[in-house]
Amino acid sequence: MVNATSRVILVETRGPASVLTLTTVPRPTPNPTQVLVKVAFAGINYLDVNERTGAFPTPVPFIPGREGAGEIVEVGNEVQHGFKVGDRVAFLSQATYADYVAVDTLRLAKLPDSVSYEDGATLMIQGLTALSLATKSYPIQRGDIIVIHAAAGGVGLILSQIASRLGATVIGTVSTEEKATLARANGTHHVVVIPSTPAPGTKNPYEPLEAFVNQLTNNKGVHAVYDSIGKATFESDLVIARRCATLVFYGSVSGPVPDLNINRLTAKNLKVTRIQLYNYMTTFEEFDELYKEGLALLKGEDRIKLDVSKVYEFEDIQQAHLDLEGRKTTGKLLLKVAGSN
Repeated sequence: MVNATSRVILVETRGPASVLTLTTVPRPTPNPTQVLVKVAFAGINYLDVNERTGAFPTPVPFIPGREGAGEIVEVGNEVQHGFKVGDRVAFLSQATYADYVAVDTLRLAKLPDSVSYEDGATLMIQGLTALSLATKSYPIQRGDIIVIHAAAGGVGLILSQIASRLGATVIGTVSTEEKATLARANGTHHVVVIPSTPAPGTKNPYEPLEAFVNQLTNNKGVHAVYDSIGKATFESDLVIARRCATLVFYGSVSGPVPDLNINRLTAKNLKVTRIQLYNYMTTFEEFDELYKEGLALLKGEDRIKLDVSKVYEFEDIQQAHLDLEGRKTTGKLLLKVAGSN
């Protein structure tokens, strides 16, 4: 049954988690090239927090959410690629904190029966980001030594597994011993704990990382750094990088990296890149290729584990954002919108 209305989480003014409001609006109508998806699970990402607070300037009012999984309940008459009513799908879209979402087929994928809606939603942003980092931003080679900041986060846990599978030695940073245990269980060979709140008088919270990297590499440094933290880690990244290393930035949880004098890269011939997942998938064919590579990682004895650390009920979205902002979470957070299959 397709309802005439849709429950949504609405942001009408920027601010703290309390501005996330559950309300009901008319069900969206897909245009001829879209499908209507009844959402089972929507992903919860730090991007949603940044949009809510205004760090990313999304016009208000808006419905947060950029990914999800569910069932197609309506198909536009010009839809391509063989999608039909009843298909189980995962997708990248907007306004996914909702019962129903009108989705363009550009980044829409059929889910095999063997893949749950939960895993489908997790594979979208976190999974495909991790895969693109490891194979496109800096293609990891066997024998590489790399650093992954926030190694117990949603992307970090998957990226660590992929990197380990590719033959790299993985050094991960986390903020607690509990997260360190989780990171080790997901492919991180060495973990350095950097508390979120440094002890009073600490001048360089990342000095333990720098010392460990120097010891492990005989002062050569690492081949690549994957950084979703940004401002707080940038200076240390420059220190731990070896000659001709690559620094890959894909987030800025601590704030944006300061303006860079490019001459600072000269001493080591460093390469710096700031990536966005969507720019690797500007066509359906590009998206479909990356998605199928992601699905392949979920098969076999050495399959990648997708860690869904917590599923929040629809009405508990405010608490989900509070937990995410408070760095209380690991792995993937999902919002349960409807029943799952």
